[in-house]
Amino acid sequence: MKATAKTLPGMLERALPQVRVFYFCGADEAGAGDAAALVLRRLGPAERVDFTGAELKRDAVRLADEARSTSLFGDRRVLFVTMSGDEAHDAIATLIGDAVPGWPVVVLATGATDKSRVAKLLADRDDGLVTVFYPPDQRAVTDMVRTLADAAGLRLGGAMAETIAQAAGLDTRIVRSEIDKLALYLDASPESPRSASAADLAAIGTETTDDNMSTLVNAALGGMVDRLGHELPRLTSGDINAVGLLLAFERRAVQLAGLAARAGPGGNLNGFLDSEIQARRVFFRDKPDLMLQLHKWRGARIERLVSRLAALHRALMHDNTGAALRMSQAIVEIARVAAR
Repeated sequence: MKATAKTLPGMLERALPQVRVFYFCGADEAGAGDAAALVLRRLGPAERVDFTGAELKRDAVRLADEARSTSLFGDRRVLFVTMSGDEAHDAIATLIGDAVPGWPVVVLATGATDKSRVAKLLADRDDGLVTVFYPPDQRAVTDMVRTLADAAGLRLGGAMAETIAQAAGLDTRIVRSEIDKLALYLDASPESPRSASAADLAAIGTETTDDNMSTLVNAALGGMVDRLGHELPRLTSGDINAVGLLLAFERRAVQLAGLAARAGPGGNLNGFLDSEIQARRVFFRDKPDLMLQLHKWRGARIERLVSRLAALHRALMHDNTGAALRMSQAIVEIARVAAR
């Protein structure tokens, strides 16, 4: 079966008893991650067993074996798979081909779409649930800010909600973090709501897309190889945080993927971006850089970029040794591809 980001919460009550594999994919990694976390909460307390797509690619029967296994302490279990593309296709095919019921499996597939082999494998099955997450626009994230703020006991004006959405780069993970910090800072709660001011936001705010990062992101994605000689030393010297820079690249790549999908092949990019600015989904000052980058990053190329950045993100989360050097190498590769 299939669900959308909007229909998923309402479908879970019916889906939880029968679905064996929950498959979340799409360019919005934050949205897919939120959905996976929601399913884990709704499944209730359980021992979580994690796998990577690379592990399951090497051993296609391991997932089915683990789904049938019993916890050492007799607890309920849930299997969680993080993969890129179709790495675990054979393992998931083996799992659903096994007639013996097993523990539920939650799959978070970065760089994949509803056209992936795994999505096609599960979409028409009653024991599979496929949801694709597309990059949210500014209006949707602003609405999310207001919803989260209301739940946390924060009173926010429309302008401040929009400011938080923009400052987070439309990344819902960062939005949640900022709302949590703001509520903690003001000692707000649903029982004791507080009004938040711009000064409060400035006091706790995390700058995620400052000029230092945006110039390097735009230079690389725009194929401006000649500028890297000036920009990269600031990364290796520690002036720019490598993980923060990677998040900035991921946000822009996801934004480009969403814009490219909405613009479609060909067409008038100038007019399209003007309409996106009018709809407040694009900041007007970003238009020149987005115009250049959309000419370079579309179709399979933008899909590979999103997948490459996601893989680097996972690698740095596992081991951030030499993060600045590894990020520098990735930036050079990206700039060279864009310059072709």
